[in-house]
Amino acid sequence: MAVSVIGLGGLYRRTMSRLALIAALGLGGGLAAVTAAAPAQAAVPDHWGFAYVNMPAGIPDVSHQAGSWPAPFKVTVSPGAPGQEFVRFPRIGSKAGVVHVTAVADLAVWCQAQRWFPSGPDEMAAIRCFRPGGVPMFVPFAVTFTQSSGGPLPPGRAYGYVHFGGGIVSKFNSSGGAVTVTGAGAGAWVVRMGGLGSAGLSGNVQVTAVDPLMPAKCKLAAWKALPSEQEFLVRCFGALATPLNTGWDLSYQRGRAITGTLPKLLAYTFDNSPLTIGPYAPVPPAVNFNSLAGINTIRAAGLGLRLVVFPRVGVLPNTVLVTAFGPGPDFCNMLTIWGSAGGQVLVRDVACYTAAGARQPQASLITYTSAR
Repeated sequence: MAVSVIGLGGLYRRTMSRLALIAALGLGGGLAAVTAAAPAQAAVPDHWGFAYVNMPAGIPDVSHQAGSWPAPFKVTVSPGAPGQEFVRFPRIGSKAGVVHVTAVADLAVWCQAQRWFPSGPDEMAAIRCFRPGGVPMFVPFAVTFTQSSGGPLPPGRAYGYVHFGGGIVSKFNSSGGAVTVTGAGAGAWVVRMGGLGSAGLSGNVQVTAVDPLMPAKCKLAAWKALPSEQEFLVRCFGALATPLNTGWDLSYQRGRAITGTLPKLLAYTFDNSPLTIGPYAPVPPAVNFNSLAGINTIRAAGLGLRLVVFPRVGVLPNTVLVTAFGPGPDFCNMLTIWGSAGGQVLVRDVACYTAAGARQPQASLITYTSAR
């Protein structure tokens, strides 16, 4: 689909004071839609970690956390303001990288990143969750952090990310190609990742809002695959349905985990036919990947509810993330923690909501990875 691109100058002038504050809190990095100089080559990723935060303080669920830190260190969490959690990933501190988060609750609620930063040797991520209207509250959530600076991946695999906060703050492209962000109107941006192109839609995308102050939710509004690049349209909204100029993270994966790692067990799918009762396997097959050649399926489980099955790949520790797809202010989460039994991962269910919090059918992107 064609995407109208609006120049950056007017957009930035209208929001300069807000973005300056974001930058001051560690989210900004200049206003030019260009990439920084390439860092030294290393493995992909340099650092990574994930956790399921099922409690406001202490060591969360140890069966659903893993990372590149050495044993016996564990993720720990501590509360801040209402609805705010500080997630400490041990021994993987970095000033770069991206964070993704998905709420896990039988409620109309979303979670967003506020900021992340090194704290001694560790990485600290501030996460806050909100009900529609901007009411903060604690709910469980799945969260990932990853940072890469490595070289090209083998043919058939691709991975890239960008952290945007008034400009490109952090980026990675496994092809070595350019990553650019261009304003496309209020609360909208076009992202291009050169060198990661494909003949048709292939892979998976996750998007997370990043705002230190305001309730914000972001999503993938459109996706176009070209032979030379992947092109994405990101849209962000405030507590209800008003477009919001805010920060965000976007990650693209193809034959690779959302963390940038390459475990034996990973899968992703694109529920691009949310009115289909199913079970159905999304097409094209390249958006419905399973590393052990299982056929991922999706079926209706009620209004705005989708039961997702990833066969053969279900081994702990593991994680799942969800992103809504489409142009409006809708959002998606998970009703409860995913199940892993007999090699099968059961996401029961992906739940999608209107901006006001009513369940409704909604396209979504779901990604799964094990640490193994």
